[in-house]
Amino acid sequence: MSEPDFDQLRAAYKKAVDEWVDTIRAEEALATHDHSMIAWEQWDETHFREQDAQAKSTQTREAYKDALRAANIGI
Repeated sequence: MSEPDFDQLRAAYKKAVDEWVDTIRAEEALATHDHSMIAWEQWDETHFREQDAQAKSTQTREAYKDALRAANIGI
């Protein structure tokens, strides 16, 4: 694997983590004094988006690690 591929994998991981952090902050912002059912549903929906973003972050991290492992130790 060439050096640009590592850079691309690392950039994809960083982007996924940044998106995950953004969804965490969005979820946190919805934990407000508004105790209505609508606010609760919005909060839940944002939590589901946060979970999806975390999964994407984990997938991109594993892809990057796999490439590094293959290049550095051959497995």
